[in-house]
Amino acid sequence: MPDDIDVKIESLGGWRGERLSRIRRLIREAVPSVVEEMKWRKPTNPLGVPTWSHDGIICTGESYKDKIKLTFPKGSRLADPKGLFNASMNGVRRAIDIREEDKPDETALQDLFREAARLNTSDKQR
Repeated sequence: MPDDIDVKIESLGGWRGERLSRIRRLIREAVPSVVEEMKWRKPTNPLGVPTWSHDGIICTGESYKDKIKLTFPKGSRLADPKGLFNASMNGVRRAIDIREEDKPDETALQDLFREAARLNTSDKQR
């Protein structure tokens, strides 16, 4: 039986569905104990936003007409040696906008997912 994230991915179709599905697999590989859920359901987005957590949110996977946006709530505290962060760079959050033609470094993405999970665990233990 499909879960809520499967339903969201299927609703997107095309390259956005394929890309979000691939990102989901990368997150699951990088953080096997990840918790997946849909958050922030509202009338304009009844399916909600895919969210991956481990002792706190690792990232969210929002979809727009022209991109998938991975938002890391503690992004400003994550090392980004490959320069993946390219959007929503405020004081704390940082995001990665992925457009159809983009081919992000999957190893670097997985490093970010792992580092975000480690940061959440370390913050929780304080």
